[in-house]
Amino acid sequence: MFTFAEGTSTISAILVWLLVFAGLFSFNEVARRFKWAGFASFVVLPIVLTVIWFTAMKDTTYTDWFHLAKVYSSTAGCIGFWCIRYVHGTNKKTGQPWRLSEKKWALCFPPLILAINIIEACIRDFEVGTIYNLAAGLDQLVVESDATFYMFGGPWNTMNGIAGILNIITITGWFGITIRKVTKKDGSRDMLWPDMLWFWIIAYDVWNFAYTYNCLPHHAWYCGFALLLAPTLCAFTVGRGAWLQHRAQTLAIWCMFAQTFPKFQDASAFRVDSVYNPTVYTIISAAALAINAAVLVYMIVHVVKTKRNPYMGELYVDNKQYQAIKALAE
Repeated sequence: MFTFAEGTSTISAILVWLLVFAGLFSFNEVARRFKWAGFASFVVLPIVLTVIWFTAMKDTTYTDWFHLAKVYSSTAGCIGFWCIRYVHGTNKKTGQPWRLSEKKWALCFPPLILAINIIEACIRDFEVGTIYNLAAGLDQLVVESDATFYMFGGPWNTMNGIAGILNIITITGWFGITIRKVTKKDGSRDMLWPDMLWFWIIAYDVWNFAYTYNCLPHHAWYCGFALLLAPTLCAFTVGRGAWLQHRAQTLAIWCMFAQTFPKFQDASAFRVDSVYNPTVYTIISAAALAINAAVLVYMIVHVVKTKRNPYMGELYVDNKQYQAIKALAE
């Protein structure tokens, strides 16, 4: 599935992967548990780095639309989620306290920014499948920020683009988003999304891994594998129910790292590439499409059975995992 850079052993590549994974997981833990660490990470740091990228690093960092859209949309998500978790005040007219997390219009932001990030990737998948089609073979050499790599497009791009669209359709329970109650063990005030359960998260992970494998063949080892596993592990352990928050934070910091140190993935001894095998591409994208189609079928069956609106209300309230996450809320 992957090929390592010449002279790099499998053990070395795995050790570096583990370092990346541990770094992402640890960073997310600090950013989610401490209010001002989150503010510094997703407001102050991006401002400083933006100045550096467009001045001192303008000839070496990524400047294509997709990389810039990804770094700023993921950062925007983190800022929005931080505001939902912490912004509050008092109504001057009534004297009543209010929290942003209680405003329905604010709760539309998480699914919106999530859908935007997914559709960005879907557009790129369709674009790669059209421009770098199978008939062109492996002669589609791409030069990007001093990195050279092949793009190998085919029907797998279309399959995975459709899988991403299904993933958007199955985002449910928007208005059930809430805040984790503060305890002695956890004062993070994580943004919980009880209706976003394990099967949707797995479907997203498989789809997104297929996207990175298809469209970022020289980055999938890190941004497809390590970057997806870190927030998922957190959401299933210490940060239960807050997968989207974890995903946004790890994605944002990874994008900032990649913008600042593009040669880490592109030209270092630790570069890892896809194998450019049509069979592998097809299997991965077909799996993404099948899993997301299964989640869609499950959602439709649940809607028919319960007669619940999956977008205006919560759909999986009878699920034990939903109930366990809901119990963590304020």
